[in-house]
Amino acid sequence: MSSGDALIQDFVAGRYRAIETGASVRCPIQAIVTARSLAGREAALLREAGITGRLAVVSDENTHEVMGKRVEAALSGAVSVVLDHPHADAVTADRLRERTRHCDALVAVGSGTLNDLCKYVSHADGRPCAVFATAPSMNGYVTSTVSITKGDYKLSLPAHAPMGVFYDLEILAAAPPRMIRAGLGDAICRGVAQVDWLFSHLLLNTPYYESPYDLQLVDEPALFAAAPRLMSGDLDAMVALVNILTLGGLGVVVSGTSHSGSMGEHGISHFIDMFAKPHPGSLHGEQVGIATLTMARLQSMLLAEATPPVLLPVPIDAAVLEARYGEKAASCVAALEAKALGGERLEDVNARLERHWDEWRRALARLVVPPVRLEATLAAAGAAIRPGDLGIDPDFYRTAVGHAHEIRDRFGFLDLAALTGRLESFAATEG
Repeated sequence: MSSGDALIQDFVAGRYRAIETGASVRCPIQAIVTARSLAGREAALLREAGITGRLAVVSDENTHEVMGKRVEAALSGAVSVVLDHPHADAVTADRLRERTRHCDALVAVGSGTLNDLCKYVSHADGRPCAVFATAPSMNGYVTSTVSITKGDYKLSLPAHAPMGVFYDLEILAAAPPRMIRAGLGDAICRGVAQVDWLFSHLLLNTPYYESPYDLQLVDEPALFAAAPRLMSGDLDAMVALVNILTLGGLGVVVSGTSHSGSMGEHGISHFIDMFAKPHPGSLHGEQVGIATLTMARLQSMLLAEATPPVLLPVPIDAAVLEARYGEKAASCVAALEAKALGGERLEDVNARLERHWDEWRRALARLVVPPVRLEATLAAAGAAIRPGDLGIDPDFYRTAVGHAHEIRDRFGFLDLAALTGRLESFAATEG
């Protein structure tokens, strides 16, 4: 058993102690199981996780063939729900709720979209859920949050974690290559997300948790080393990826927020999903991978400067935002107002930067994974490292980098660059 496997099982058993409190973390997940094959164990695994009664097995047209039929066959009396090209949005969630309203629990067979839909719907109804993963494409399998689109606006919303999370390594290793590479892209963002969140804490006293990163640090080097073997069907490499994705997700269980793995890099990805017309068809994790490279370059550039930055009183121009975002402008105004700096608060923030910048930048720089190492890790698995690799127009990507801070209320280095007049010139170098 690897260190990551042991840590995951300690977490599920309630033996992991949060750095912030020293207290054991209560884990709502009853079972996380990773094995070469789970064939023939499906019913027993669900019972172990406390999933009983009339079950709805939720898959899509692809995952039904890959694993859904097998899970259905193992569960006597299960209701088969096969969604046709589903999207993780409120409309699809309402339809799923109606189709499964007579069931006691939902069992997702899939990855990001299906997992989020089942978590979201079952949480709203007070029913449990579980998931059989079909691709190592993201870190949300174990989290208590979901990404759901409402009116074309992508939101991170509270839900609940599945009671059982099951990884069949043979299934995962046979997943479409793009989905494996997407998982790698989502997994390597730890450093840039931590720098963003810790900086927000130091500057603005935003609540911050060290535990989500403590969970990942021991196993992260193993994932970087495994990247060249991920696409060859190497199951040990797949375990390295699954462990980091799982441990990153468990960090959300500790903090109750997705901040630990979703800061500026995810903001750029969300901007692409919300405003790229037509959408290039790139996957969430693929986008996060290239955005992680962007954020690592931005953070490295700003942290290399010995002179303390001075934040400027940048006004929120509702008319400009309405022209740029149309009906989404009100949400952007609200996001910017939530983190706005002006008057005495701005003076205080600049005074703190003047006093502490040297100390802070050195501490933050120690957390940055060098951009060249991140790029080499993605390249070793054949993953995208430039927007054009994903069919994303470079000019649009530069727009995403320059304006992603306007769509979320999370403060980070995109905001620092914007408020010091540096973001536009930096964005022009990306893509």
